[in-house]
Amino acid sequence: MLDAAVAAITEHGAAGISLRDLARRAGVSHAAPVHHFGDKAGLLTALAAEGYEMLAAALTETRERTGDFVEAGVTYVRFALGHRAHFAVMFSPDLFHADDPAVSSARERTYDLLVSGARAVRGEPGIAEIAAWSLVHGFATLWLTGALPPGAADDPERSARAIARILTGS
Repeated sequence: MLDAAVAAITEHGAAGISLRDLARRAGVSHAAPVHHFGDKAGLLTALAAEGYEMLAAALTETRERTGDFVEAGVTYVRFALGHRAHFAVMFSPDLFHADDPAVSSARERTYDLLVSGARAVRGEPGIAEIAAWSLVHGFATLWLTGALPPGAADDPERSARAIARILTGS
């Protein structure tokens, strides 16, 4: 069901999916999604939790490999571009049960990884971490929505690396 949701969200956006269509795509009865997830928000809650877990795993791997904030920023952008459906749902809490324990736990773990990497950023503690996250999240969102001017960032990873370096001065 989650794979079907990813495919449908990629095609139509998160707001445009229906449980009946997802059941058809997954080859299950139309009652199966309701049985497993309760409603559309329940299914999107599972997708958001999965996305946060995947992002946390990617950030953990980068942290263990490099320990570098800039590379954590690149990992964040790479995740957003490679997992567009998850990313879209994760940052649309009006679509899912944001207070769900699985989502809350995975989101907190992801945030802790982002914040720990952003300590290299100059500025007021707390604000510097938000600035760092805003920078990479904003860039990923601009890239995904096609809002960047043509040719402004032809290579998203190279551009993300350069943008993240602005905050660290490296």
